[in-house]
Amino acid sequence: MPAAVKVEREIPIRIGPTENLFLRGVFAPTSRELSAADLEVEGEIPRDLFGIYLRNGPNPIFQPRGRYHWFDGDGMVHAIEFRDGKATYRNRWIATEGFLAEQRAGHSIWPGLMDKPDPSAPRGAGSDGWLKDTANTDLVFHNGHALALWYQCGLPYKIDARTLDTLGIENFHGALRRTVSAHAKVDPLTGELLFFDYATTPPFLTYNVVSKSGELIHHLAVDVPGPRLPHDMAFTQRFSILMDLPLFWDPALLTRGIHKVTYFPELPSRFAIVPRHGTAGELRWFEASPCYIYHVVNAWEQGDEIVMDACRVIDPEPKSTRGEGELARMKAFLRLEAELYRWRFNLATGAVKEEKLDDQRVEWPTIHRGRMGQRSRYAYTSLVPHFEGLVKYDLERNTSRKYLFGPGITANECPFAPRVGARDEDDGYVVAFVADASLGDEGRVVIFSARDIEAGPIARVKIPQRVPVGFHAMWVPGEQLPA
Repeated sequence: MPAAVKVEREIPIRIGPTENLFLRGVFAPTSRELSAADLEVEGEIPRDLFGIYLRNGPNPIFQPRGRYHWFDGDGMVHAIEFRDGKATYRNRWIATEGFLAEQRAGHSIWPGLMDKPDPSAPRGAGSDGWLKDTANTDLVFHNGHALALWYQCGLPYKIDARTLDTLGIENFHGALRRTVSAHAKVDPLTGELLFFDYATTPPFLTYNVVSKSGELIHHLAVDVPGPRLPHDMAFTQRFSILMDLPLFWDPALLTRGIHKVTYFPELPSRFAIVPRHGTAGELRWFEASPCYIYHVVNAWEQGDEIVMDACRVIDPEPKSTRGEGELARMKAFLRLEAELYRWRFNLATGAVKEEKLDDQRVEWPTIHRGRMGQRSRYAYTSLVPHFEGLVKYDLERNTSRKYLFGPGITANECPFAPRVGARDEDDGYVVAFVADASLGDEGRVVIFSARDIEAGPIARVKIPQRVPVGFHAMWVPGEQLPA
């Protein structure tokens, strides 16, 4: 049976012909906000799959002022809700202050990540406040709402997880001092929200804790030598782990207003371990070999050690491919080629051990979110550089299983969705939007049994419009959703 589709809003996309990969093909923005119930399915949706899968990503409207970077596009959330063996889809732009201002103006206002700052543009977001806060990067679920977050630290936008309506800026009852990093964390045991932010002026790095009910209860300035560019953090039941990694803006160029990301391999990687509500005097630095980390898998305490698994970038400042033009550097960084590594920080001796867990190149790791900050066994990652497959790791047995989507098909981050009544860590499903140019104006959501990734999808849900390739995703179990 065809889905019951309702067009909620349509905004024409005013972007001319372009050679920019991230504005055409499977990346091209969609112009409609839809609601669609009773979606068509190939296979069968399990009746014990109950909840909402939300995915964030860029969906620009206006012609860029300069060179478009993938993180410049207006945020749009795509969601699919599963209940009683049926699926409902909806998508909505995130109504950020920048989105609303450009709608009123009828054109782009701010420069992009690859452009020079414009002193005449209104104050925006990012490390220097000269970029548009698109809220297009990640999502977390905290205090009954989804929070949409942005790559270079921005204001968290509160989203109704079911309707996708933007409910405004979450400033934690007026206590938010600066901004929030793209990858905030929610402790499933305490409900606390943990995040950092960074800037080009002191303090260069801060760390914050928000209570389950939305009160900002801890703020700490972290002493680092200068402006830094951490992307993620980790936590255990007692500690938080922050990063000072040797990939950041060239300090000499930054004084001239030039933001050139540069790798300094002569510097170590440094990891700050601090009690969750700790002071500067309780913070300890651990040094490891130089590297860069975009995304952490998980961290936990084990005896005297803190164990952290993450995707370690192979080449933090990758070389551009000849013949790719002025966007070559951006494309090189966005390949996200990384390998799975483990770090062990010994709190008794101060020693650090590093080991590579696998040679496969993987990124966008997810786990059972109920295991975050605790010892976990399974991780689900995407094959890179083209997000062409799904890899499930058993980190206790040091084994992996994978599934390749097929020629021309890519998938976004693939969150784990526990089965209703599940008791084991991998008792559930893995869900993902996939992009396939051969589908034309249709999209797909695929559902895997988490215990048998290699068998391929057990169901393919038809989406009545194309879903552009995007960024991060999350799963919200149905019992956590408001009525």
